Amino acid sequence: MSKKVFVGGLSWNTDNDGLRAAFETFGDVSDARVITDRETGRSRGFGFVSFEDDSAATKAISEMDGTELDGRSIKVNEALDKPRGAPRENRNHNSNDSYGNRW
Repeated sequence: MSKKVFVGGLSWNTDNDGLRAAFETFGDVSDARVITDRETGRSRGFGFVSFEDDSAATKAISEMDGTELDGRSIKVNEALDKPRGAPRENRNHNSNDSYGNRW
């Protein structure tokens, strides 16, 4: 079973390959992704690393939390599942105008 870790406080210069390289020493990394802004493509300063083995993830968390990566002190902990919110409303779609006409 794989385990995902959250990595916060990343340098703007850290990319997916650099993130993977920093964590590969702990075990097989199945995915390493720096999260970027959709509009600008710039790093949002955090990312996720997925390990094939839970024990590798646990070791990475204990040994990498508080260390320096690309000149920045990083925070590493177990990734939490994204909470599911209420479904989005269909804004301006399938709604009626003031005359009862569908768009």
